[in-house]
Amino acid sequence: MSMYQWDGTLSPSEFDISVSDLCERWREVGTSLPQWVWLPDRALGALSCDVAAGYLAIENIYHQNASEEGSCEESISRDEEPFDEATLVPSNKNDMHIYDYHILYSFTFRVPVLYFRGYQSDGCPLKLVDIEKDLPAYSLKLLRESKWAFITQEDHPYLHRPWYTLHPCGTGDWMKFLLCSDAPNKIPPLHGYLSAWLSVIGQVVGLRIPIGFFKSV
Repeated sequence: MSMYQWDGTLSPSEFDISVSDLCERWREVGTSLPQWVWLPDRALGALSCDVAAGYLAIENIYHQNASEEGSCEESISRDEEPFDEATLVPSNKNDMHIYDYHILYSFTFRVPVLYFRGYQSDGCPLKLVDIEKDLPAYSLKLLRESKWAFITQEDHPYLHRPWYTLHPCGTGDWMKFLLCSDAPNKIPPLHGYLSAWLSVIGQVVGLRIPIGFFKSV
């Protein structure tokens, strides 16, 4: 591959390496959030070594509803840890929203794609309008105005149940800009691709990234 040919995508093997890099960075940060876990495709068996045959998962992430989140974020900012602490479980169980996030490799677009779902403490799934209430204002603005960031609902490729997903179209273009803006004629080290991608995508969908993770990226 010449230095002029990289289009912002990554191969399945590069995705596999980048998964390991993301998990290592996440552990090094020492966040109170759960750890990312690789779950292989059950259809291929737990011992399958097929590259990208499975998905990366982080689950049971708690969010407060929009009415309480503002005051929570205001008090957290003084402690300079706005992300980890915002995941504390609210005292009112009726206000508890729980999210699961999965990262899959798209063989069509050759980029990672995020699938996520939200549900209440009683297991009742959240509708998109409820999920949007949990997102910060800048995320809603981006989702409504950007040509590449929009949420759709489709079957999870491995679980075969409806999940929300941030459509991967345009991902290669903005990842090329993100990783090559300082050196447009060079191919960046792709082992950190997924970590850089998550630093952007996580904020769009309301996944609260530990502040130390940004420093490591």
